[in-house]
Amino acid sequence: MPSKYEENSRLSLNWNLNREIFKLNYRIHTDAIKANLIPPELTSEQINFTYASEADLLNVALFGKTARQWRTENPDKKPNMRDYAGMRQMYFLLYRSCRTQEYMRESAHIYLQLPVR
Repeated sequence: MPSKYEENSRLSLNWNLNREIFKLNYRIHTDAIKANLIPPELTSEQINFTYASEADLLNVALFGKTARQWRTENPDKKPNMRDYAGMRQMYFLLYRSCRTQEYMRESAHIYLQLPVR
């Protein structure tokens, strides 16, 4: 039977791995949005607002508050609330990000009239 320390260590490693996968996936996701869905005529402020609006929608659904509210309530915690997410929240964020990428790929194929792979 594993000790409490071994179990906590395993869970921590699993959480850290999922967080790193999510960070990489999030970067790919936002790059894809920027390249394919954000009109080039938008200002950088408008682009940032677009990303922030989507992120805040998810944050309120998962954590019950926006990133700004969380930073105000937790000034000593860095860098952001998702770094303090539980495993279920991390899995949901990863799943949602993957599904969004699939929708974007399917939409691009429909728009360009290409077969979906």
